[in-house]
This record gives sequence, structure tokens and C-alpha cells, in this order.
Amino acid sequence: MFSGLMSMFAQPLYLLLQVAALIIALVLHELSHAVVALNCGDTTAKDAGRITLNPLAHLDPFGSVILPLLCMVMGGGAVAFAKPVPYNPFNLKHRKRDEVLVALAGPASNLLQALVAAILLGICVAFGTAFGWQDTTAGQAFIYFMGSYLVINISLMLFNLIPLPPLDGSAIIFPLLNKKAQAIYYTVQSSALPILLIVIYLMPSVLHIDLIGSYIQGVGGVVIDQLLRLASVIQDLIQPLLMGGR
Repeated sequence: MFSGLMSMFAQPLYLLLQVAALIIALVLHELSHAVVALNCGDTTAKDAGRITLNPLAHLDPFGSVILPLLCMVMGGGAVAFAKPVPYNPFNLKHRKRDEVLVALAGPASNLLQALVAAILLGICVAFGTAFGWQDTTAGQAFIYFMGSYLVINISLMLFNLIPLPPLDGSAIIFPLLNKKAQAIYYTVQSSALPILLIVIYLMPSVLHIDLIGSYIQGVGGVVIDQLLRLASVIQDLIQPLLMGGR
């Protein structure tokens, strides 16, 4: 653990880039919830000042700072969450459908952000190779940022799809449950966060079973691999054009 901490702080630039990527991903994630809720007829998030790019309106001290920092120190992936966006389901135009749409908006935004990162990564590498700035400090920093941004967004998407409060996965499945299942859900809800923390920390350290890590690395690895393939295809398409024009 301490060796991971020392190596992480030995490269402060890369740490800052990871933090910046995480903050942007979280802010756009929460903003997406708020915008979709507004478009579905509920102004609660807008009235609470959540339709903004200001990170202070969205970040949660534990979920956005302490939890991801602990994960980075322990060598894990980006596990984080921000303050849940408030909304009133009774204000939604089509309540059952719109509750699912509002919940899906956050993870969907992370997938879209990762897709944009893959496209920009391919363009960046193509330009860097063609014009020789890929090996400069600025070029390496930009490529590292885009790579980190891609991985962080996929990690956040998969983590937030876990069906436990306060994560989006629970809000996605709740409207689809029957009344009996919803009653069970309410019973579990109060202890969901401690359960989540036990699964994240105690099970890997005590039982050496990392369910969430295996899930994110397994599924995320497949998604990230496909996005990197896309970046490579974009690079292969653009780079010959740039080299030919020199």
C-alpha cells in the first residue's frame, strides 16, 4: 500500500491529470441526470442548482475524493460517485419510463465520454506521430489524460450500474420491480452503502475475493479494448493523410 502511495506521488503531473479526468467525468455524469430529469418535466435539479458545470455543485467529499483516492493508493480502478441529483418522480411526464431514463443518463454519459476520448486519442496519436510532438511532455501528458479519461469513464459507468443505492443501477431496476420486490428493496436500502463498502474493501483484503474489481476489470477490459481498437483505426485513417501532406 505504501509503495503504491509513494510511486503515485512521485509523478504528481499524472496524478493531477487523473484527478482532472475524474472530476470532469463525475460532473458530466451528474449533469446528465439533471438535464434528462428537466427534459422529462421535473425542475427539482434545476431549482437545486445542479444544472451547472461547477464541480462544487456535484462532488461528494467521500464518494468523489476520499473513496477514489483510497482506490488509487490501493492500486484499484476508479471507484467513485458524486452527490445524487435530486428529482421528484411525481413531476415526470411518464414516471416509470422517465425514472429509468434519468437513472441511465449518468452511465450513458460516461460511455459517450469514453467514446469521445477514444476518438480524440486516435487523432492525437496520429498528429503526434506525423508532426513529432508525441514524445514531448505536452504530447505525452495529453495522450495520458485521454487514456485515463477513457478508462475512468468506463470504470465509473460499470461501477454506477451496480444495483445498490446510492448507485444508478438501483434506480434503473427499481421502477421495473413489483411491489413486493420494491418493499424488499426499501429494507435493503438503509444498509446498502455499508454492504457496498464491505464488498469493495473487506472482501478483497480479508477473503481475497474482489467481486467489484473482477467485474470492472473483466467487463471494462472488453469495452476498453474495443474503444482502443477504434482509436487505432482512426489513427490509421488519419496518419497517412498527415504524412502525405508534409
